[in-house]
Amino acid sequence: MKIIVGLGNIGEKYAKSRHNAGFLALDHFEKHQGGQNIEIKWTIDEKHKAKIAKLKYNNLDIMLVKPLTMMNLSGLAVSSILRFYKEEMQNLIVIYDDIDLPLGDIRIRDKGSAGTHNGMKSIIQELGSENFTRIRIGIENRTAEQKGKFDLANYVLAGFTKSEEKLFKESLEKTLRELENLLTL
Repeated sequence: MKIIVGLGNIGEKYAKSRHNAGFLALDHFEKHQGGQNIEIKWTIDEKHKAKIAKLKYNNLDIMLVKPLTMMNLSGLAVSSILRFYKEEMQNLIVIYDDIDLPLGDIRIRDKGSAGTHNGMKSIIQELGSENFTRIRIGIENRTAEQKGKFDLANYVLAGFTKSEEKLFKESLEKTLRELENLLTL
């Protein structure tokens, strides 16, 4: 089974924030269902501290996961799910925002460090490994002058401006295509 985790913060306050790019990517996948007729039913799994949906995609069992911990504790949900379902890290895909990538860009990696992302730091710490696939969605759109004025936490927890929404939607489309490719390998 492939386990696809989208990172974000719970609560309406954060629903459309830059830091919720992972949640928004899973919502985009659900909306488009990969071009297939898939019924996706989300349930709250208190044991694993996550909102999950299980489905078939291209004859592959997959689980979509949105941790219900705050971002900085995402590893608790991810490690709990991997242990319970006895899944290897090679079956894990994590989708998250990346302040080190320009808005509109995405990057796919099979392994690597967490960089400055606290949700990824938590996952790597809980799993004891950096060896899993991740799709990083760029959210950086500040000028050099603005970087000095904006507090990073406030920036990532803010929503996209009207002018940024088009670029972000494009990155969601790119993420969807890459995710579909990963699920057909």
